[in-house]
Amino acid sequence: MTLLRTRALRAFYGDFQALFDIDVTVEEGETVAIIGANGAGKTTFLRAVVGQLETAPEMVEFDGKPIGHMTAHDIVRMGVAMVPEGRKLFPSLTVEENLRIGAYCGRPGHWTLERIYELFPVLGERARLPATSLSGGQQQMASVGRALMSNPRLLLCDELSLGLAPVVIRDIYARLATVAREGTTLVIVEQDINRALDASARFYCFQEGRVALTAPCQGFDRSNITAAYFGT
Repeated sequence: MTLLRTRALRAFYGDFQALFDIDVTVEEGETVAIIGANGAGKTTFLRAVVGQLETAPEMVEFDGKPIGHMTAHDIVRMGVAMVPEGRKLFPSLTVEENLRIGAYCGRPGHWTLERIYELFPVLGERARLPATSLSGGQQQMASVGRALMSNPRLLLCDELSLGLAPVVIRDIYARLATVAREGTTLVIVEQDINRALDASARFYCFQEGRVALTAPCQGFDRSNITAAYFGT
């Protein structure tokens, strides 16, 4: 079943058009990667899906329903959550308080504080400390945990590996695989092509606000991505 579909999705920042007729489908239970260079439109796509950018109602569908006209908080209540680039934790709050904010919409599900602490034990150890006391990797874990606390059916992840050491990235992606196995549908935006493709079933390559290439990840000759990625 198709969980997310965009149809000829266009998005603007004022008079500047950032996305041009983007068609993307994500099946329930699937993990899909969106790759592309800086400025390709990856983050803009996620922002349009979650209601941070205005679009026509029919340009974004979730579970068969048009949501392009809906507010961001209503889209969260429907079961869509995003892990934003740069983590965006609240520095004045503790780790646990940041996590609890993710549950404000009251969606039922199995992601509770206890389950988040099982997935990321270090967060349980530092629950009462300020979020600013966490390392970069731990802050990324907290950002993922906060999104999961809304019990989403669809989790959008924006540049999880940005600024992190390789060993930390491997750890976070291993936990993300657990999230996927438990039934959450994932869309992963990454500049790290190999990391994104290894974690996903299919990919879309964006180039200057357009889909330049899409294919299954398994068996695909990754050398063919270069032209779509850089427009060469």
